[in-house]
Amino acid sequence: MTADATSRPAAAPASGAAGPASASASAPAPAPAPVPGAAPVSAPVSGAPGPASGLPAPDPATGAAVKAADRAHVFHSWSAQALIDPPAVAGAEGAYFWDHDGNRYLDFTSGLVFTNIGYQHPGVVAAIQEQAARLVTFAPGFAVDVRSEAARLIAERTPGDLDKVFFTNGGAEAVENAVRMARLHTGRHKVLSAYRSYHGATSAAIHLTGDPRRWPSDTGAAGVVHFWGPFLYRSPFHSGSEAQECERALAHLEDTLVFEGPGTVAAIVLETVPGTAGIMPPPPGYLRGVRELCDRHGIVLVLDEVMAGFGRTGRWFAAEHHDVVPDLLTFAKGVNSGYVPLGGVAISAEIAATFDRRPYPGGLTYSGHPLACAAAVATIRAMEEEGVVEAADRLGAEVLGPGLRALAARHPSVGEVRGMGAFWALELVRDRETREPLVPYGATGEANAPMAAFTAACRARGLWPFVNMNRTHVVPACNLTDAEAKEGLAALDAALSVADEYTAGA
Repeated sequence: MTADATSRPAAAPASGAAGPASASASAPAPAPAPVPGAAPVSAPVSGAPGPASGLPAPDPATGAAVKAADRAHVFHSWSAQALIDPPAVAGAEGAYFWDHDGNRYLDFTSGLVFTNIGYQHPGVVAAIQEQAARLVTFAPGFAVDVRSEAARLIAERTPGDLDKVFFTNGGAEAVENAVRMARLHTGRHKVLSAYRSYHGATSAAIHLTGDPRRWPSDTGAAGVVHFWGPFLYRSPFHSGSEAQECERALAHLEDTLVFEGPGTVAAIVLETVPGTAGIMPPPPGYLRGVRELCDRHGIVLVLDEVMAGFGRTGRWFAAEHHDVVPDLLTFAKGVNSGYVPLGGVAISAEIAATFDRRPYPGGLTYSGHPLACAAAVATIRAMEEEGVVEAADRLGAEVLGPGLRALAARHPSVGEVRGMGAFWALELVRDRETREPLVPYGATGEANAPMAAFTAACRARGLWPFVNMNRTHVVPACNLTDAEAKEGLAALDAALSVADEYTAGA
């Protein structure tokens, strides 16, 4: 893991930028304005591999009808409904999707960071079809073969003794139930989480979240206390090295516990690698230090791996990079590449035993839905057979990491490159010396013009970027080919030239 130069906490998607790919969906951004000198959106990059089946003939009339129905009836998340213009998608395959006008895009968002094996993987699609024909649904209180197998395969890959799985429909519900388990297990109510974080949009999850999407729903009375996690590039601790940042961040967390009363704290909830907030791998030793604080005070450690799990960082779970075992681990997204909604909590033996004779007061109608579990079984098996986790690790080490650092060397708008596997961020700045962000925190309208122009330039070159605040995240499918990665890097190279025009020295 490398920290080359980084960012402020993530906020609600800025107007005109592609929304964050996180535990929640943000609204698709409006269609980009033309960029002077850019190739037409539909122009393929020379030599770029496209969908195996080829593109269908353009059908603008169908696209217009789809969009009209959407605008008439669909209420979109995280959006001012009258100000959005959602693109109408005609199809997707592998790392690409396309619209009804014949425009094809290389997806560097992998949906919302969930299509870890790409779109329309034939083995997973077939497994869903087979399950639908055999047993399309069943209530969660029964033992069902595919549900049991999904839990077994997940438990085999989670660290330590996290051998029980509580299934949910997604990441926010997983976090919600992990917090409930921690509170019931400890008999305490207070929960600590980091400011630079996103944990979901349900009640407890949104209160745990550190970015501004929390603000409209924050009651100030949910038993959540926020603290500053490590982030060397914009260190709140004025650190000069990763070792110093680790030491000072842990001291700050310990001080927070002391003043909150460690005996009142049920859990510390952390994204193993913060995702939407900026893909900030923690410094070596930090998570082990948090684990030690939790052990000392009887606090449950919850690691949120909704985004980082299932190969995204080049490991099945990002905790493996730090040799840390949490008490509870939340997952979703990559568990079945988002093909059917599924999430869950992996539970330690000690916490599971709390509910051996005491009923767990929580449940969901569709917990462990057979179609979702069939997709999970097929996805995990495909990832194993095709070496997807190892491929993501190599992709980051040999292609994306070096390629992004080469872009940083050429473009003054890039302040830092950081990440691992298929999980990277570029911090865009006006001035490398002062590290002033390319756009202000929470920028909208004209203030966000530089990021809007960068986004439009990416799309004009056939790349669909993940853009949030002053950053672009590079989060493609974990099985992206080298050729596809280089195609995306070339498009980023051109789009960063647009961002360069807004730097202090331009």
